[in-house]
Amino acid sequence: MIAKSDMPSINEKEPDGLKPDGTPYRVLIIDDSMFIAKQLGQILTSEGFEVVGTATDGMQGIEKYKELYPNIDLVTMDITMPVMDGVSALEKILEFDKNAVVIMVSALGKEDVVKKSLLLGAKSYIVKPLDRKKVLERVVSVLKK
Repeated sequence: MIAKSDMPSINEKEPDGLKPDGTPYRVLIIDDSMFIAKQLGQILTSEGFEVVGTATDGMQGIEKYKELYPNIDLVTMDITMPVMDGVSALEKILEFDKNAVVIMVSALGKEDVVKKSLLLGAKSYIVKPLDRKKVLERVVSVLKK
């Protein structure tokens, strides 16, 4: 006889952050706001993603990407940062790895910069303030294509 506790719940589902083989998608978070980086990391890790690194500006982000390559499945990157903005960093990451999956993080009112990043090769964007459901929808739609 199967115990009721051994049966999967109807509401249980695989976490969105797991690949088909059961390993977590690995994420690099590049954001000059430690609050946003921490919040984004919490949203993603709660769904099974693994945050493999963080950086606080575009230059650090490029170096961290190269250091961790090819062990990164996704980069989330703030569009406006000191030292090097996200669009410039996006260009450099895509020069290094044309298959990089990058999602830009933007404040409201930055539509022109978001559009430029999408034209350059960003796969999607997330708007601040972060909404858990929207973050996961954007990330999952890009990774599970």
